[in-house]
Amino acid sequence: MVTAVDSSTPVAGCPKRMVFGPCGGVRSAGGCEMADQLCVFLEPGRTLPEWQQPQRPGELRAPLVLTDLSVPPGDAATLTATTRLLAPACDAMLVGDHQDRPDFPPSQLAALIAAAGGRPWVTLACRDRNRVVLEQELRGLQLAGAAAVLCVTGDGRAFDVRPDVTQVFDLDGTRLAALAAAMGLPAGVAETPTAPPVAARPARLVQKQRAGAAVAVLNHVSDPASVARFVAAARAQGLTIPVIAAVAVFTDARSAAVLDALPGLEIDRDVVAGVLAAPDPVAAGIDAALAEARALLAIDGVHGVNLSGMASARGVRFAAEVQAEIGRRIREEVPHERAAG
Repeated sequence: MVTAVDSSTPVAGCPKRMVFGPCGGVRSAGGCEMADQLCVFLEPGRTLPEWQQPQRPGELRAPLVLTDLSVPPGDAATLTATTRLLAPACDAMLVGDHQDRPDFPPSQLAALIAAAGGRPWVTLACRDRNRVVLEQELRGLQLAGAAAVLCVTGDGRAFDVRPDVTQVFDLDGTRLAALAAAMGLPAGVAETPTAPPVAARPARLVQKQRAGAAVAVLNHVSDPASVARFVAAARAQGLTIPVIAAVAVFTDARSAAVLDALPGLEIDRDVVAGVLAAPDPVAAGIDAALAEARALLAIDGVHGVNLSGMASARGVRFAAEVQAEIGRRIREEVPHERAAG
């Protein structure tokens, strides 16, 4: 059930001060990511809020291959070199906004990626910025030539990460997407299909579309069938924007563990075991990613894939080479007109 609410009033008891929740970090048993309590959006009788004034999204060409750009924070030289390696094999680079690794401002990251020949998709999180700073960053991203801004509420900071620093959460991801769209920026939004309440997740994504989102980027799930069910349910409720589904990229135990530790995310443990036990885990990891990408791209409504994860513990360049190989092979298999977006 959907109910209209005052979009400026956070739900009482939510540590992230969300209006359009719940976030993607809800634990499998319904627990809050940030506090020892049930997620307030899962309380009996709670209904999903409705975005009251739908707006048109910004123009966006959805990429076939969107790859995570994972480099050390504050290292412009490595970011530039990695972008140049990935750009010929992938359609766009997605840079994160991590709770434990402060980096250059998002607008600066976009400028660096664009200068190196990449198409920047930049994550903007509400965790560390009040509304004024979010507005400033959106203007900066627009000026820097960001192809899209991924609007997220943001993971809560771990208890041992900068406990002296305030977590802001003036907005949530849905309201930030609306702000970006109102400024003419193509806004992406995230959704976690398997996080509680699973039945409400498709409708929640439709509300983000109503707010102005131009594209959805899904978090990892354990199997493509879960993505197919989610996308079908969302489309049945009015979803029309393109969906980009996550492909788990790992080639060793550490890169698999990093994915497995992220809040609300699921990866196929049988696939992980098979890759790690293979005579050549790198080749097996690439093949596993390609198999997942093929299955996801066969789903009606999925327009692209996000090569997501650390890829390898053997260093930034080796990890980027793994991502680039996967990206190249996906683009070779997909018809040119679809790869062109």
